[in-house]
Amino acid sequence: MEAGPRDTEDAPDTLHEAGRLSPDGPDELEVTPEVEVELRPARRLRIWQLAPIVMLAAVGSLMFAFPLAFEFGGGGAVVAMLGLLISCCAAGWGMMAARRVGYAWPGLPQRGSGERPDWRVIVLYVVVCSALVALAVWRVARLR
Repeated sequence: MEAGPRDTEDAPDTLHEAGRLSPDGPDELEVTPEVEVELRPARRLRIWQLAPIVMLAAVGSLMFAFPLAFEFGGGGAVVAMLGLLISCCAAGWGMMAARRVGYAWPGLPQRGSGERPDWRVIVLYVVVCSALVALAVWRVARLR
């Protein structure tokens, strides 16, 4: 069972007797209802988690883009494939970090929710990723 705020909505509204019992407390008979506040901070990606991922993605995409655009000669395809690999690694690290703090891909359920993902969304993601990889490999193969 996950720790969280108590569910007090079902409890009947009762007046607190603290105003009459305590001589140094409030003199009013009606006390405002309690407000429940979540004590744990929201889980978000911090800058120290995002900075290395963004830097690796930028370096990898530059390594991938420049040989494809300017063709450095015989080694351009190798540098482009290495840049593609670094970019994919950074994307994977980013996805794992986001999943760790509770984010999910659009259309997929959050981790631990117990819901099953829709197979059509998974097929769409696989098709899009496969098309991008095929286009990248085809473009690098054309450099030779």
